[in-house]
Amino acid sequence: MKKRKVPLFFVKWSNYEYWPFWLFFLPLVPYWIYLAIRARSFTYFTAANPGIEHGGVFGESKIDILKKINKRYLPKTIFFNSSAAIDDVLALINENQIYFPLIIKPNVGERGNDVEKIDDQQALQTYLNSATGDFIIQEFVDYEIELGVLYYRFPDSDITGITSVVAKEFLTVIGDGKSTMISLLEENDRARFQLEGLQKKLGIELNKVLAKGERRNVQPIGNHCKGTKFLSGMNLLNPKLVQVFDDVASEIDGFYFGRFDLKVKSIEDLYKGENIKILELNGVTSEPAHIYDPSYSLWKAYRETARNMKMMFRVSRANIKNGVKVTPLFEMIRLVRAHFNRSNVQLDAVQ
Repeated sequence: MKKRKVPLFFVKWSNYEYWPFWLFFLPLVPYWIYLAIRARSFTYFTAANPGIEHGGVFGESKIDILKKINKRYLPKTIFFNSSAAIDDVLALINENQIYFPLIIKPNVGERGNDVEKIDDQQALQTYLNSATGDFIIQEFVDYEIELGVLYYRFPDSDITGITSVVAKEFLTVIGDGKSTMISLLEENDRARFQLEGLQKKLGIELNKVLAKGERRNVQPIGNHCKGTKFLSGMNLLNPKLVQVFDDVASEIDGFYFGRFDLKVKSIEDLYKGENIKILELNGVTSEPAHIYDPSYSLWKAYRETARNMKMMFRVSRANIKNGVKVTPLFEMIRLVRAHFNRSNVQLDAVQ
C-alpha cells in the first residue's frame, strides 16, 4: 500500500523554507524600523557596499561585480547583450575554450531564476529564444561541493567575519532497482515542487529505472527554488575560513557585506584558498541561507536572521560615518516599483 502524499500546499505553508520572502521577513519589520531609526535613514543598508549599485539590494549587474574579483577565483565567464545571435555566442565561447555543458544566467536576476545548465547547441538556442535581457555564460564547474559564505568586514577597522555558511545538497534520485525515477521523485516532497520543470527538462528519461544505490543528480543548479536542500555549514567556520575570505574580499573595491556562492574541490582546498570558483557575489540583501536547514526551528531562523541584520546595520553605519551616501528613500521606492514591474513582465513572458 502506497503512503498517502501530503498535499503540497500543506508542505509549503507548514515549512518556512518554502514561504515567500516577504512573509518570512514580515515579523522582522519592526526590528528593521528600529535599526533604521538608529541609522537615521530608512535606506541605510544601501551604504553597505559603496562599490555595488545601491549596495546590492537588487538589480545589480552580475558581470560588474564579478569583474571586481581576482580571476584566479572565477570560472571562465563571458557577458552577452540580449541581442547576441547564436553564431556570435558559439564563436566567443569556443574562443574562450568554454565547452558544453555550460551555465547560462541573466546578468540581472535573483534567487536562481532562469539559471540553467546547457548541454548542447540546441538547448542553447532554445534558451536564447526566450531570453529577455543581457546574460552571462560560465564554464560548468564540476566540483561536488557548493557553498554560500556570508562575509563582512568593517571599513574603519580590521574586524572581519562570517555570519553564515550554507552547504548545498543537490536534488538527487537514488535508485532502488525497481522504481522509475519519476516514481521516486514523487515520494520526495522537495522534488514534488520541481516535477513539472523536471518533466519538461528530462522527458522520458524520468521513466528509467536506476540500479539499487545508483545516484542521479536531476538538478545541477544549486538554488533553493530549484529543489536544492540548504544545510547548515556553520561547522566549517573557523579562523582559517575567515582568513581565506579576508584575502578574497580585500581585493574587491567597495565591498563590505555579502554572500559568496562558490564551488570548491575539497574542504581541504577551501581552507587553503585553492581550487575555489566563485559563481556569484550577492550584495546587501544576501540571506544567511543556512537558516533554511530543515532541522532549524522558526525561532532559531529568526534569531540568526536578526543577528545578520544587526551586522549589516553596523557595517552600513560605519560606511555612512565615512561619508558614503545612501540611496534616497523616494529613489528606492521608485527602484522597488520598477523591479517588481519588471519581474511581473518576465513572469508573464514565461507563462
